[in-house]
Amino acid sequence: MPEHEDDLTATKTEGFKVGEKKTINEYAELDKDDEALNRWKASLGLNSGTPIGDPSDPRKCIIKSLALEVEGRSDVVIDLSAPGALEGLKDQPFKIKEGSTFHIKVVFQVHHEVLSGLKYLQVVKRKGVRVSKDEEMLGSYAPNTTDKQVYEKKFAAEEAPSGMLYRGHYNAISKFIDDDDHTHLQFEWSFDIAKDW
Repeated sequence: MPEHEDDLTATKTEGFKVGEKKTINEYAELDKDDEALNRWKASLGLNSGTPIGDPSDPRKCIIKSLALEVEGRSDVVIDLSAPGALEGLKDQPFKIKEGSTFHIKVVFQVHHEVLSGLKYLQVVKRKGVRVSKDEEMLGSYAPNTTDKQVYEKKFAAEEAPSGMLYRGHYNAISKFIDDDDHTHLQFEWSFDIAKDW
């Protein structure tokens, strides 16, 4: 098993079974007279156009960026879609002021088909010891229909720990996974908790 793999296993709801895969057209035709199902399909935008994505590209979820938002400061943005963006990311830590409150925001696109149960997993270690494991459910999404259209999801507010014991260097590994246990992106990065920005 690869390093971190045991840490990056998503929690499972007992008894939950992933539904049968369907194409966009199959969803559109499914139970046309079912009012509740039609509301669900509309909430996903299933009847709003032709899905984007190169048919030869098997990826159905493209993670564009991850950002750290802190009120009163410029966002720290990791552009995950640029060529070579992930190479050396863990060797370029960004700084977080101790005690500051922040949000993480992800921007992504969905190609080809409905993306069911997208989750974000994150494990943070300090000196090789796991200090936190977080899991954030992002939800289910219909494919985007234009290249400019993206989905944005802002996570719940978090507070950086404070005090001399918490200052220092941290390594993190992040993973985006769906209900089918398909990993869309996994990468390592790092940050430093400091007394000031």
